[in-house]
Amino acid sequence: MDIVFASLGSKGNATLIREGDTLIQIDMGVTLKCVRAGLDVLGKTFSDIQALFVTHEHCDHVKGVPMYKNKIPVYTGEGTLPDIPEERFLHEGEAIEVGDLMILPFRSSHDAVHPFNFIILGGGKKFGYVTDTGYIRARGLKALKNCDYYLMESNYDVEMLMHGSYPPPLKRRIHGKQGHLSNIDSALYCSELIGPKTKQIFLGHISDENNLPDVALKTYYDVLTEQNVDFKDIKIIAIPQKTMQIGGGLL
Repeated sequence: MDIVFASLGSKGNATLIREGDTLIQIDMGVTLKCVRAGLDVLGKTFSDIQALFVTHEHCDHVKGVPMYKNKIPVYTGEGTLPDIPEERFLHEGEAIEVGDLMILPFRSSHDAVHPFNFIILGGGKKFGYVTDTGYIRARGLKALKNCDYYLMESNYDVEMLMHGSYPPPLKRRIHGKQGHLSNIDSALYCSELIGPKTKQIFLGHISDENNLPDVALKTYYDVLTEQNVDFKDIKIIAIPQKTMQIGGGLL
């Protein structure tokens, strides 16, 4: 399984996943130029993308979706986007097959209509995709055990958020159960999820205002060490916003 994070974060999200001749995308909140750069890494073009999966309706995840509609199947939660046929609504626990990939949606907790995150299976590999969620529900935690690869939201450092310039209502929203995962919560979840198959953990949706990649990484190292998790053979990479990152078999 090959993964290209074309962009992650509040400035735009798009991830490409390839297995064999199958290519899918998660979210389209960026420019075509940004996605094209990711496709170039894979030696692919837009016509090779077989399906788009949308986590939720916030602008940084959907602003480019109109360029895809009526060209490839778009799957998302009910009420997330207009004019999506009922047969393409996501339902928790109901897997969708696209070529050599199996996509298993599970509910996230975010201030959106019907938000989802994903498990992607293919080629004997398992990829857990977790972003824009205030916490991970029990069903999601069970499904996310022992993935080969993880994208884990690591949005903010609690101290930086609380002492930062954001107004109190926005701080409460980010820190709330329908907001985002902090570095420490993300790391604590990951300490429960990592298994013998785990090879790569990518930290994404890192806030420019309330976090730093190095801070997110240090928190992960500290928490995993405190939890007695052996991570010496696992690559942990923090992805700054508007930065492409390869993963899976490409890394």
